[in-house]
Amino acid sequence: MTDIAFQSARSLARMIRRGKVGCSELLDHYLARVERYNPRLNAIIATDIPRAKKRARAADKALAKGKVWGPLHGVPMTVKESNDVQGLPTTWGVPAYKDSIAGQDGLAVQRWLGAGVTLFGKTNVPMLLADSQSWNEIYGSTNNPWDLTRTPGGSSGGAAAALAAGLTGIEMGSDIASSIRNPAHFCGLFGHKPTWGICPPRGHAMGGALRQADISVIGPLARSADDLATGLDIIAGPDEIDSAGLALKLPAPRHKSFRKMKIAIIFGDDTAPVDDEYKVLLQKLADFLGKQKASVNIGARPDIDMDDAHRTFDVMLRAATSGRNPDAAYSQALERAAALSPDDDSVQARGLRGATIRHGDWLRLDEKRTAMRWKWHEFFKDYDLMLAPVMSTAAFKHDHKGSYERFSTINGKQYPAMMETFWAGYSGVSYLPSSVAPIGFTASGLPAGVQIIGPQYADRSTIHFAKMLEADYQGFVPPPGFD
Repeated sequence: MTDIAFQSARSLARMIRRGKVGCSELLDHYLARVERYNPRLNAIIATDIPRAKKRARAADKALAKGKVWGPLHGVPMTVKESNDVQGLPTTWGVPAYKDSIAGQDGLAVQRWLGAGVTLFGKTNVPMLLADSQSWNEIYGSTNNPWDLTRTPGGSSGGAAAALAAGLTGIEMGSDIASSIRNPAHFCGLFGHKPTWGICPPRGHAMGGALRQADISVIGPLARSADDLATGLDIIAGPDEIDSAGLALKLPAPRHKSFRKMKIAIIFGDDTAPVDDEYKVLLQKLADFLGKQKASVNIGARPDIDMDDAHRTFDVMLRAATSGRNPDAAYSQALERAAALSPDDDSVQARGLRGATIRHGDWLRLDEKRTAMRWKWHEFFKDYDLMLAPVMSTAAFKHDHKGSYERFSTINGKQYPAMMETFWAGYSGVSYLPSSVAPIGFTASGLPAGVQIIGPQYADRSTIHFAKMLEADYQGFVPPPGFD
């Protein structure tokens, strides 16, 4: 029965409905795998087994009476630690919140439960969800199942490691700077960062905040693109406060096949160099698409200055997360920002300016961002999708230095690690949907993915393209040693 653990969530749901496996039986199988494999990964860091077993038994009884709760009836699931789940800790990896227990399920968790899942645990994150690796002083470090000496990514790294190792059926992460996309890339999975604003994140915020942070989204991680589509359907749609006047109707995919699609592909940029091993895989993908009669333009991009796009994202990212800073930290940041040289354009300086930005300056920056959104809009009149790197490299070795102190090695050269966010911000700051699909393995044997960027609200198009790649090019491959 081991192979069943690596099936897609939709496949598991079909097996349950057809009576090939019971809900309690499937949960027990995943729990046995968690007991066996999680110690080497440290991916799942909190569980509520009694609640899960009770729900699985109820799911079996409901199915026996012909009642199906939803598309994922009985499928075992975990969620990223930053999502509120009643009775489980929501700490965001912050030691001061280690005893913080959620009093109720967040909205998205409620929607997953409404779709029939058996929720049994939560997965690890970096402190404040602010790193491309997943470690913190409460739960420790999560390892990549493809190489335990490497990170599975962040901030949804625990989610990705658990999925890749076959410890859970489906996952939900969040993404402001590639926190869904880079774990999918690092672990050989599918992930989707939705168009900003279509998936209400109530129940995914420190201190119970209700306002959706700028750029930040929640979205699914899975072992198949079909599961991404199902996950998006489950969590998308206005919250109660908006539902009286708003309804979400995402357009269908533009094309059902590669033929005649107009696809732009970008392999890298001087602003954010990409490792040669990874470029080889992107080039192979471009060659494949050309053979499928897609119209491929290598290097096409919107009329946006890449340096300026990165600078805008860096500042707006820190502005978006500044609301969680206590008054004392804000005062210190003000003093440090005031001491900056006007010519200092380092990542640290951008961060300080973003964390202390005046409202008027933010509005001017938002105007610049809006101009970029229009540039993307014009670009997508000529192209259906853009394919881009997810990160500059495949998964890197564990390095618990802070993001500002750490360096990335790309083609033998050292670069500030915060450059890792470039490919996240390129599309993210403009609110665009981005799916990630696996495209193969580097010469070093590490999985790698491609970022599929589409026009605003073209979420179904980016996911469908990932589904086509899964069918005709590359799907999920289980890591060795977890069978």
